[in-house]
Amino acid sequence: MPPTLPPLLKDKVIVVTGGAGLLGRAFCQAISDHGGVAVVADVDAAVAQAVATGISIHGGRAEALPVDITDASSIQALIGAVQSKWGRIDAVVNSAYPRSQSWGAKFEDVGYADFCGNVASHLGGYFLVAQQFAVYFRASGGGNIVNLGSIYGTQAPRFELYADTPMTMPVEYAAIKAGVIQLTRYVAQYFKADGVRCNALSPGGIRDRQPESFLAQYASHCGATGMLDPADVAGTLVFLLSDASRHLTGQNLIVDDGFCL
Repeated sequence: MPPTLPPLLKDKVIVVTGGAGLLGRAFCQAISDHGGVAVVADVDAAVAQAVATGISIHGGRAEALPVDITDASSIQALIGAVQSKWGRIDAVVNSAYPRSQSWGAKFEDVGYADFCGNVASHLGGYFLVAQQFAVYFRASGGGNIVNLGSIYGTQAPRFELYADTPMTMPVEYAAIKAGVIQLTRYVAQYFKADGVRCNALSPGGIRDRQPESFLAQYASHCGATGMLDPADVAGTLVFLLSDASRHLTGQNLIVDDGFCL
């Protein structure tokens, strides 16, 4: 029989901001399934604890900690708490999704303050997390940052998909995710000599109770799957977090079942 390979993330301690969210939960579960320690970091401490407890009940390793990605002192406290308990941090996944109550308005209805506020909290928060963790990683000899981008950070929206639905593709989202992808390249280049990797993972649409008409229109641009489930993206994240991608930095991996083709 061939030898049994060790888990891809064996004993790696990985922080996931937005770990209580739709994608964040799947990311934390995948980290645990592959032998790592998932730190479920979220502004909603109660939901984060429920995610961590669910992973632990089934034999995985997970810990819930609060974080506000728009507050440098909160991020520093998170880093300190993880370092104190586990003695190391191997990677951080930037997957929080802050947004205002007006999120989802049509282009002509978006106010200047709302646009700037959403860009500040989302893209600004990703900057703060990347900055604080990169400085920590440089001091500790290296580390790994994965930023969550999007297909709509790389191409123009297909607005026709939203016809006859209450949905739209927010202009803030396009600006934010394009910024996240360029931020990724910047951080990768800036810290390249310090052993700090930084890559982006850009999913296609994630299934989340969208109207069936929209799902069908979306799927017509894809392969066999169409809208993805969170678990469909988690495998690529595990690769980016693992030593199998140790020579990969400054890249944006698109997982979209062919939507962008």
